Amino acid sequence: MAARRCATVRRMTVDLNCDLGEGTAWDGELMPLITSANIACGAHAGDLATMKKAVELAHRNHVGVGAHPGFADREHFGRREIPLTPRELARQVIAQIEALRELGPVRHVKPHGALYNLAARERGVADVIANAVLSVDPSLILFGLANSQLVAAGRAKGLPVAEEVFADRTYQANGSLTPRTEAAALISTEAAAVAQVRRMVHDGVVIAVDGTTVRVRADTVCVHGDGERAVALAQALRHALEADGVTLRPFGA
Repeated sequence: MAARRCATVRRMTVDLNCDLGEGTAWDGELMPLITSANIACGAHAGDLATMKKAVELAHRNHVGVGAHPGFADREHFGRREIPLTPRELARQVIAQIEALRELGPVRHVKPHGALYNLAARERGVADVIANAVLSVDPSLILFGLANSQLVAAGRAKGLPVAEEVFADRTYQANGSLTPRTEAAALISTEAAAVAQVRRMVHDGVVIAVDGTTVRVRADTVCVHGDGERAVALAQALRHALEADGVTLRPFGA
């Protein structure tokens, strides 16, 4: 059994992504450890200078560049839902993607924070985002929570889609992320995060906080770049996955 599993693992390819350009001091340490960077586009965080720096770091480390559009709410770091009309939401998403594209090629788009979670559960919002991405460039890869409405909307529009799982967040029985307002939302140790990621990558499941087994597809694994232990977690994940024989590279490369 062990030999068969090892042979299977060695054929696996996974993307390791991180949210960057959000004002932390360790982007430079994280970039060599990941394969895709979701770069804040000046709304929830960042500005032209941070975007340029992040893009340069990504190119230097052969990391895929992605736009990370979110609600324009710096006070709450884009983690508060803001009511917008579909037209206004589309305008904001397009503007943020285009702002990053002015600095060079962009491979993917991943919504941030509250916008990401809203699109994961609300098909109408997911459709607006998918249409916005499609209008900019139909070859852009849309990153969305595994099994979410955003994944479904992207596929329905014909976009390439990467189903995303999280190393440092816990899950609910319905496959959603545990809200950050709850005590059990974050995974605080590298060992627990690595164990969760290995289970998702190798077995296609995650154990929710209530003990429910949830099926997931792990095309890309996220490490949040704003966490104080983000570098240690990215190092542990990269070491563990490579030790398992998993090839790490940008999704679709």
